[in-house]
Amino acid sequence: MSESKTTYKTGGSFLVEPISEANVYSREDFTEEHRDIRNMVKEFDKERILSQKEAIEKYDKDLSLSLISEMGELGLLGIDIPEKYGGMELDKVTSAIVAESLTYSPSFATTWAVQTGIGSLPIVWFGTKEQKEKYLPKITTGEIICAYGLTEPSAGSDALAGKTTADLTEDGKHYILNGEKIFITNGGWADIFIVFAQVDGNRFSAFIVEKDTEGFSVGAEEKKMGMKGSSTTSLIFQNAKVPAENILYKVGKGATIAFNVLNIGRFKLGASSVGGSKNGIEAAAQYALERRAFGQPISKFDAIIKKIADMTVRTFSADSMVYRTIGLLQNEIDSLDKSDPEYYFHVGEAMEKFAIETSMTKVFGSETSHFVVNEGLQILGGNGFLEEFPMAAAYRDDRINQIWEGTNEINRQIVAGYMMKKALMEELPIRDAISNIETFMSNGKLKDNEGPLSAECETIETGKRLALFVFNEALNKFGQDLKHEQQITEMLADIFIDLYTAESTVVRAQKIMTDGNHDRTVCSIAKIFTAEMVLRLLNMSLTALNGIYGGYTSPQVFEQMRYFQAKMLMPTDIVNLKREVAQRIFNQKEYPF
Repeated sequence: MSESKTTYKTGGSFLVEPISEANVYSREDFTEEHRDIRNMVKEFDKERILSQKEAIEKYDKDLSLSLISEMGELGLLGIDIPEKYGGMELDKVTSAIVAESLTYSPSFATTWAVQTGIGSLPIVWFGTKEQKEKYLPKITTGEIICAYGLTEPSAGSDALAGKTTADLTEDGKHYILNGEKIFITNGGWADIFIVFAQVDGNRFSAFIVEKDTEGFSVGAEEKKMGMKGSSTTSLIFQNAKVPAENILYKVGKGATIAFNVLNIGRFKLGASSVGGSKNGIEAAAQYALERRAFGQPISKFDAIIKKIADMTVRTFSADSMVYRTIGLLQNEIDSLDKSDPEYYFHVGEAMEKFAIETSMTKVFGSETSHFVVNEGLQILGGNGFLEEFPMAAAYRDDRINQIWEGTNEINRQIVAGYMMKKALMEELPIRDAISNIETFMSNGKLKDNEGPLSAECETIETGKRLALFVFNEALNKFGQDLKHEQQITEMLADIFIDLYTAESTVVRAQKIMTDGNHDRTVCSIAKIFTAEMVLRLLNMSLTALNGIYGGYTSPQVFEQMRYFQAKMLMPTDIVNLKREVAQRIFNQKEYPF
């Protein structure tokens, strides 16, 4: 996947590498096999899931598990599982394609996502040969259903503070687990559970727990706001007797397993959010074309036009940054030696290198789908509030996306925290980039920067210098204590997310146009996103600086901000460009990109 190579083989490099050197992987790079799998999954989703959605959403366990088995027959449960254990061992792009394409029942998509992600990847990456032989073939067929137990009543975002204990018996043959896990997807249906517990009080470790384990029980189904067709329960351990050979990896390595598996879950959630957003745009656009008011379709009203355009711009941008991130992850995996006996350990550990980007995709993807569903419901008006129309259920189901796989607040702290680490540990040349801000601002220009999006490229590069400037001011003021200034770190995270997404969008649009597809709409989308990103960046930067200096920001800093503003503000006709984007959607009656 040379399309997404980067000079610095670590996350956050977009901040110090010029946009002119960014080669972004996108769906335009899909192979024929990728497209065939996408078509197969979309057909399955329409023929098998949509046709039975009502029954699925009424919590039909037998139906949902039979559909999971059907996906196993199609090979869609073994995408990440080695062939010698019955899997297909395809790339991470394929995992994302399937996640994006299962859109008609979020409940079913959630069941599948846990089965193929956080529920099974700990065994794929960190399991022993015996564990893999015992469980993976049956996971691949759907004969074994998986779940993942990390969250506890007193330990949600602070997962390492979990109080579930695991004590080795005197004969060394078993661990005795005591404690409780909550919010466990697939909990009532699963045959095996990946469970985390403290060994010796403070050695956070992972175990494979089978459903018939002595002393282990599953709580009642939770009554949820959405995702009503999936199973969510608690897990209760009362002197649960787990064989010692069921420990994953090593004692004390639970954090490595938990967080690197969650990184995969985050990009898959981002991909799923993109798929849901596209469905939302199509449903809202078709309704707007049919619904009449004041003698004409509401698709003629400028306020509706703006909504459809905004939904489309955000979705295109989310799509761009999600697949860019997946390309980075796949490149890292491709660089590993498959003959290495610890290859799968390294695959799991490789995910941490791009924790910044996977957290970004989770935040921006989930907030994009929420935005799209919210605007779509508004377009439907009163009908949007009725269960017989598509937006009411979508609104309820979507809300959890900003909470699970780490809340968006936690993921923003991950983005800012890892950027701090890479700056302070000099994993990236951030200090050099900061020292060169003045040089760039006075005469810096991108090399070989031509075409209809050249101004946007220059603006994004200037935006990176603004981000570095604010980041440096925050580090100088607070040092490592910056991590406690969460309002400021959230703004920094949003600045980084906006820049990464804008760059992904612009580079993808350039690629589409360079490949002979002179689609004005993708160019317009890139222009809109960049112009609006600039306004957000300037506002967040000034707010952050005033917070850093307690409202006593120096005249020199304000002068610097004026300089950034003068170089970044763009004469973009956002209003008319949005009319063009929306018209493209109305003409095609679907999301076309």
